[in-house]
Amino acid sequence: MRTIKSFVRRTGRKTSGQHSAINQLWSEYGVNFSKKKLNFYSLYRNNFPIHLEIGFGNGEALIASAESNTDKNYLGIEVYDSGIGSCLIKAKKKQINNIKICSGDARDVLEVQIADKSLERINIYFPDPWPKKRHHKRRLIQKDFLRLCASKLKKTGQLHIATDWNNYAEHIIEIIEKNTDFIVSKHLKHNGKIKLERPTTKFEKKGLKKGHFIWDWVLTKIS
Repeated sequence: MRTIKSFVRRTGRKTSGQHSAINQLWSEYGVNFSKKKLNFYSLYRNNFPIHLEIGFGNGEALIASAESNTDKNYLGIEVYDSGIGSCLIKAKKKQINNIKICSGDARDVLEVQIADKSLERINIYFPDPWPKKRHHKRRLIQKDFLRLCASKLKKTGQLHIATDWNNYAEHIIEIIEKNTDFIVSKHLKHNGKIKLERPTTKFEKKGLKKGHFIWDWVLTKIS
């Protein structure tokens, strides 16, 4: 039984708007957890490629991606209700119809609900860095998690990762070097002023204000 989680559930306060959004909009955008594999055609009513974002925060990047790429479908996973509520509010306001949201542990959703070789791309933007050494085992980016992601990606599918924590970047580099499922198609260290294949996120903006550098990786699944 897996006991180490890459997150801690906090009883953070939801605004009344976020609470109402979850109650009123979950039936439209939400995907309940079950032991059955998701049927993406039934979910989206089309056969567009599926992009998965793990830990979408307030949904800013997820919404921007979906709005800019209407020929793709987006599935977001988040554990915090406040973020889910914020994302739902944004999706409804912009009338986004190519987004669905899961609430829960990304590893559980991947293992149980996502069929093998069904995703075109997985995005992990600024995951919790767990900076204290005793907590490094909680970091999401681990060798076994990369293998799990690879199993869910189609042939030559991509995994995009970004962080603003130097120590986590070193950890990610070490994990990538040991992996046998991906090749590194792109690896950048930058100050946020270059054009990327992703939107800017709230956590990225906070990191840049603190003077952090940003690390981005694009990993391509080995056929």
